Amino acid sequence: MKAIPTEIPDVLILEPQVFYDARGFFMETYHARQLAELGITGQFVQDNHSRSQRGTLRGLHYQIRQTQGKLLRVVNGEIFDVAVDLRRRSPTFGQWTGAILSADNKRQLWVPPGFAHGFYSLSETVELIYKVTDYYAPEWERTLAWNDPQVNVGWPLVDGQPPVLSAKDAQGRLFSQAEVFEE
Repeated sequence: MKAIPTEIPDVLILEPQVFYDARGFFMETYHARQLAELGITGQFVQDNHSRSQRGTLRGLHYQIRQTQGKLLRVVNGEIFDVAVDLRRRSPTFGQWTGAILSADNKRQLWVPPGFAHGFYSLSETVELIYKVTDYYAPEWERTLAWNDPQVNVGWPLVDGQPPVLSAKDAQGRLFSQAEVFEE
């Protein structure tokens, strides 16, 4: 597995080795020892599977307690995946990084605890599978506004149309009002 750095050093794009032949392909999507060599040592406790239609934006979500690291990959379609650093003492506090993940490029994204995470569906449908390092805790979940002007994520909106949002995501807090991580 190869790690590709992003603008935020703790967020990594992971590119697996893919073996193709006449039958199709094979790749390892999780290998604890290889991930540990890349500095990803958290224990994963839950797998999630999400399906979205084109133009859907999910996020930017985070948990202020029971913080979650996420290892994400797309198994159908294509997304623009985003992580925003909410660790107050980090040199990249308030900055974002993004990557295209798709079933075709087979890349994964590692988003460590302390980040808000979200994605935007670029293809007709998208299926995303991701591992998390702590359990979902709705009482600790928070949402950062997807369109916060201070963070200024460069979402590649389809045809310039507003994204499809859940009621919760439409109510996200501005960065200036968000609960952040002090550690």
